[in-house]
Amino acid sequence: MNYPVNEVFETIQGEGSFTGVPAIFVRLQGCPVGCAWCDTQQTWEVLAQNKVNQADVIQVDGTIGRWAEHDASSLIQAFQTKGYTAKHIVLTGGEPCMYDVTVLTSEFIAAGYAVQIETSGTFEVLCHDKVFVTVSPKVNMKGGYEVLEQALTRANEIKHPIATQKHIDELDALLANIDTQDKVVCLQPISQKPRATELAMKTCIARNWRLSIQTHKYLDID
Repeated sequence: MNYPVNEVFETIQGEGSFTGVPAIFVRLQGCPVGCAWCDTQQTWEVLAQNKVNQADVIQVDGTIGRWAEHDASSLIQAFQTKGYTAKHIVLTGGEPCMYDVTVLTSEFIAAGYAVQIETSGTFEVLCHDKVFVTVSPKVNMKGGYEVLEQALTRANEIKHPIATQKHIDELDALLANIDTQDKVVCLQPISQKPRATELAMKTCIARNWRLSIQTHKYLDID
């Protein structure tokens, strides 16, 4: 099964539960959610004129919405050709859960990789049951999509970007009927602004949640 891939690169996971872990990022093309602060807006549309050869997306590129069709086998071959040594794959986007990634994630796991999905929670999460799912709930975004209870229930980690108390209140409303006992709940300050960081720290201490800092921005890595 083929998927539209925007870019593939090896780096260090910069946020959430796997901060500091070497990882291969596989970024899928396509996202209708419309987050105002999105830093990968080039992934929003899957345009025919931006389709390229498979090899062209096995690198970092944040300029245009180029994409190539890949399946698990061609991606694993690309990892080997590039000499990637990381065993943790981060499937991100765009919005990877626009697609049923059960086949893709199953083949990655069969090949010996651990897999993490980063999703907005606005699409049903369809993947291998051993995948670690990180939901960063996107509430009241331009696209008009609602955060799904199925995605929150499937999540292993709920990592919420915040700037004000309103964002924490929105998260509380989302989690009202969700059992979070076995989930990691993280607050992530938007744009690392001091006021947001202070609020996130204060709330995490009060609720025994976890603070997620986008360390890759400090390290200036992808």
